[in-house]
Amino acid sequence: MWDTFGDAAGLLADVATAYRWDQRGCGRSERCGPYSMARAAADLDAVRRHFGLESMVVLGHSWGAQLALRYTLDHPDRVRALVYVSGTGIDSKAAWHAEYARNLRSMLGEHVDRWEELQKRDRVPEEDREFSVLQWSADFADRARALENAERMATPWLGVNFECNATINAQDKRDWGTSELRARCETLQVPTLIVDRAQDIRPRRSVDSLERALPRVFRVVLPQAGHVPWVDR
Repeated sequence: MWDTFGDAAGLLADVATAYRWDQRGCGRSERCGPYSMARAAADLDAVRRHFGLESMVVLGHSWGAQLALRYTLDHPDRVRALVYVSGTGIDSKAAWHAEYARNLRSMLGEHVDRWEELQKRDRVPEEDREFSVLQWSADFADRARALENAERMATPWLGVNFECNATINAQDKRDWGTSELRARCETLQVPTLIVDRAQDIRPRRSVDSLERALPRVFRVVLPQAGHVPWVDR
């Protein structure tokens, strides 16, 4: 996706300067690979160098939380602290994805048939937007405003790079949930804040593995907040 962190950055305006960008292949950035976690981490470091930052606090959301963790593990000397928002821990995707899929369909309610129809076929760009808005609506705890919030995220519509998504998801299946990853987390001395949400459709137990592994970690759980906590709360 593209950068949707305007509201989150606004919450930090009084305490920090926020640097944001559209990741490789997404939004206003050119759609050219290679697409990988390693490449995305290298791009993050290029942003750091561009702004002349010797060290920084890194905040990542959802898959970006996994990226922020990977970068911190690779470059602990460049990260003063890690803020890990709405991630899914360090277990393999297989450990939690089936429950997530059930929760997603349940939250879609009356829209689930249309979502499944769009999911199964080749879509034109307008249908990509409709499909994404329906799926994102399941991520908000405030059900009365869920579609409205998802529509806001999709405006302006800059398109989802589904090729990038599929490529990196395939890599995550190989790289996540390994004993090597857990061992690296157990030696990480960068202070880490896990921001968790009580009503995320991704099962919260998935984050337990990361919390147990990190030696310097604090975890806060926001009640009545879904996957995008700065919107719900």
